[in-house]
Amino acid sequence: MSKTKSLLFQYDSNEFEVKSITTCYKGFFSINKYALTHRNFDGQNSGLIEREIFERGDAVILLPYDPIRDVVVFNEQFRAGALNRSYSPWLLEFVAGMFGENEDPVDVAIREAKEEANLDIEKNDIFHIMNYLSSPGGTTEQLHLYGAIVDSEGVGGVYGLPEEGEDIKVHVIDREEAMALLHTGKINNAATIIALQWLALNVDDLQAKYARDR
Repeated sequence: MSKTKSLLFQYDSNEFEVKSITTCYKGFFSINKYALTHRNFDGQNSGLIEREIFERGDAVILLPYDPIRDVVVFNEQFRAGALNRSYSPWLLEFVAGMFGENEDPVDVAIREAKEEANLDIEKNDIFHIMNYLSSPGGTTEQLHLYGAIVDSEGVGGVYGLPEEGEDIKVHVIDREEAMALLHTGKINNAATIIALQWLALNVDDLQAKYARDR
């Protein structure tokens, strides 16, 4: 039987060492090359490993849900990262935005909700769902996923900041229809999939709590 430890998460942030960081590209985003070593599961140190990492910065995702009407607010916009696929590069997503300097994630959510969807959201409307790494094999980005209880009456239109190249069409979609779009692959970006799957697991609790309060 192998003597290798089977404990989960047996190593922490003290078990690696970054030898150097070299900037390969710096623009709106950056790419850095890391040279590092880390502890192997056999207890030995690895050899020197070099990895190019996309330094994108953290972002906030906001799931706007109306528990009274049982609808979800989506953004539809063009995404250059989907250009080379067989499907349309106009994707259904949730409100999202990157952090400004020293900005709180809730403040990011409130700002982006207004800019992208013309939603006026208060801090007490927002709740934290989870944080997760978007693709840790190649980027440092962590996504901060929040939900917001909204009143969807009159919501819709085209918004976004032209100076940031944003052209965002806002849709209000029945939750069951949104789940059907998810199941048929029409919703195909990770943040929206994760948020909708969370909603599927928690919708009864949200409706019991917030539909009663409004």
